[in-house]
Amino acid sequence: MRVASVLMPLPVLIPTIAAALTLFAGRRPVLQRVLAQVALVAVVVVCATLVYLTDRDGTLALHVGGWGQSIPGMGPLGITLVVDRLSALMLMVSSIVLLAVVAYAIGQGIRDGDGRQPVSIFLPTYLVLSAGVCTAFLAGDLFNLYVGFEVLLSASFVLLTIGASAERVRAGISYVMVSMVSSMIFLLGIGLVYAATGTLNLAELAVRLDDVSEGTRMALFAVLMVAFGIKAAVFPLSTWLPDSYPTAPAPVTAVFAGLLTKVGVYAIIRAHSLLFPGGGLDQVLLWAALLTMVVGILGAIAQSDIKRLLSFTLVSHIGYMVFGIALSSDLGMAGAIYYVAHHIVVQTTLFLVVGLIERQAGASTMTRLGGLAAASPLLAFVFVVPAVNLGGIPPFSGFIGKVALLEAGAANGTPLAWALVGGGVVTSLLTLYVVARVWTKAFWRSREDAPEGHLSSTAPAALLDDTSESDDIQFVDRDHVGRMPAGMLVPTAALIAVGLTLTVAAGPIFAYSGRAAGEVIDRDHYITAVVGERP
Repeated sequence: MRVASVLMPLPVLIPTIAAALTLFAGRRPVLQRVLAQVALVAVVVVCATLVYLTDRDGTLALHVGGWGQSIPGMGPLGITLVVDRLSALMLMVSSIVLLAVVAYAIGQGIRDGDGRQPVSIFLPTYLVLSAGVCTAFLAGDLFNLYVGFEVLLSASFVLLTIGASAERVRAGISYVMVSMVSSMIFLLGIGLVYAATGTLNLAELAVRLDDVSEGTRMALFAVLMVAFGIKAAVFPLSTWLPDSYPTAPAPVTAVFAGLLTKVGVYAIIRAHSLLFPGGGLDQVLLWAALLTMVVGILGAIAQSDIKRLLSFTLVSHIGYMVFGIALSSDLGMAGAIYYVAHHIVVQTTLFLVVGLIERQAGASTMTRLGGLAAASPLLAFVFVVPAVNLGGIPPFSGFIGKVALLEAGAANGTPLAWALVGGGVVTSLLTLYVVARVWTKAFWRSREDAPEGHLSSTAPAALLDDTSESDDIQFVDRDHVGRMPAGMLVPTAALIAVGLTLTVAAGPIFAYSGRAAGEVIDRDHYITAVVGERP
């Protein structure tokens, strides 16, 4: 327990301290890069240790500053950090992705665009985002969950608009407005919850909300679900995402797609299973899951830009996670937890691959792409592996997670659950169609057959024509257009390996997800760890 008490604050403290150090080292880019990577390696090690400790000892709680006692009517004092199997797994997967993406960004040259971009702030801001993500997963009360969201969102505003191009600023304004609305709704929910219960500590809330009237509980739950639904991009609260994410540089888009919506999903799990158990809004969540899956994948079919296409598939596959949560069963929750881990890795990998496509061909629009398989068989390989994984081809982890969710839906047996099973199968098939379409158009056909293939070229000179109306990517080191640096390939390959590990070690990993699900649904583990045995 002493070891856990030392380790639990470190996923937040390490990137926060490193952010300050890299900010002071703004004129020494090599030192900045070393500090950032060392810090995130340390976070991965700490999170891996927390996974082991929680699986061995169960839920761990730390009252920061030693304020472990409670005051009657107020709950535990101070800030409480809590790590159970779910939060430890989320921390572990997120830290791996954060490390891989920062290595990719460094290999890329940090950003796309011209030399006027303020790249010295990229790494400090990225580390602040990392601290915010970890804060959200460790928070043991609603207010510090809100703080975690706000830290990562503040950093994401900066990352999204790096370079200050007109397109990025427009997308950033939309993203800021939506995020402010969701944060205001969340803050309103926090105020209402405190007014009804007199505490914001999650463990105390789990006890006190049982004494609140059913109507009030459902109203509080609904307010929080709207806030978390916006952050998780659950339909119909997801329309902001496809317009915001694709405009950012490839590493930023990748980490946004992989992590930010999953923090919202994590918050939904906590609210649904810890604070408001009993399935009061399960029917609403099941309908939202079905519509999220179907509408998202139909939107992906209509896209010609690969970034926008993947943004719509991101929305679509959030529906699978909400499906598992809303089933309120051990198998459904285990499938949702496993699928969250799978999707973080695979979706991030695919957006990194898009960055490689832009580096290789100078564009990410399918009307301008072709012949990539012949030009770079290695690029074709790094695309096809995560693509078929996303589509759910057996025996990949996407297939395993979907089978678990479909089995849980069949076990539920209600007409709506069966509709979700059918919707999940159709969405999976359409996902395969979407990634196959990218393959045939961008990789298989020749460049000459692309309608606008003449506008995209691997020749650097083609990108130096300032009079061109093309919206192709303008790279920092234009001599590298048409070549993929090892610094970009290696992190992408590492994430592919992590995704394959989820397949090869599916048995023990899914068993861990099952134990995490049991711990989430049986909330006494969480409550006892924080406030002790209930009388």
